[in-house]
Amino acid sequence: MKTGFLIDMDGVIYRGSHLIPGADEFINVLLRKEIPFLFLTNNSQRTRRDVQTKLQRMGIHVEESHVFTCAIATARYLAKLKPNGTAYIIGEGGLLQAMHQNGFSIVDHAPDFVVVGEGRTVTLDALESAVNMILGGAKLIATNMDPSCPTQSGTRPGCGATVAYLEAVTGRKAFSVGKPSPIMMRAARKELNLATSQTVMIGDTMDTDILGGVQMGYRTVLTLTGGTRREDLPQFAYGPDVIVESVAELCDINQFVQSSLPIGNREDDTIHNFREWALANA
Repeated sequence: MKTGFLIDMDGVIYRGSHLIPGADEFINVLLRKEIPFLFLTNNSQRTRRDVQTKLQRMGIHVEESHVFTCAIATARYLAKLKPNGTAYIIGEGGLLQAMHQNGFSIVDHAPDFVVVGEGRTVTLDALESAVNMILGGAKLIATNMDPSCPTQSGTRPGCGATVAYLEAVTGRKAFSVGKPSPIMMRAARKELNLATSQTVMIGDTMDTDILGGVQMGYRTVLTLTGGTRREDLPQFAYGPDVIVESVAELCDINQFVQSSLPIGNREDDTIHNFREWALANA
């Protein structure tokens, strides 16, 4: 059966600016065997091209189309909800570009949405403006709810922390589109034209990557090169299908799919051809 991969980045492919050993070989195997995959990231700061360039500098030569960010998922979702809408943005280039490419105008007065992503340039002035826009009727949207972001020097506040500030002041709850939201997880699968039973999520974080995959009925692989330790697993009421020390263990991809990865549940697949389905199930 056809199999494709949704792959988290930080903690799976690299940590900070350092490539995780074997990650480049794993991606090269996917490219060589023409196995469909997407890098799936909750970082809205960078554009697809920015991410592509970072990967190329690490020796991973992929196309822009191999990158799918929460900024892209958010912009596409909002464009369906409000075509040619307006937004006030707290975030950086990746989010701004995604919103523009999906028909949005960026405004500083009476927007349809206040959209919050990662950023190092958040100011109290920007937060005050956002508060008043939300109280004035703008919908609060989060690209993701990650409370913090790992850096080479430690940890910095993430999108979720900024959103929590706005929620506390306005009394309004944000709607989040990034992992583990089914909106982003489903959009990524459709980007690869995969069925649910054909999709595998590889990640290092239980409450985003693995939770998102479990909720969608995807098969899940947890790598221990990032934010989750093996001893952390008992505290969760769900778990991955497979645990590996790193993606280096997946380089023999045919062996892994055939021997280690559970068979996908085809009962969860979306019906694409109802007539064909009806005949098969008559």
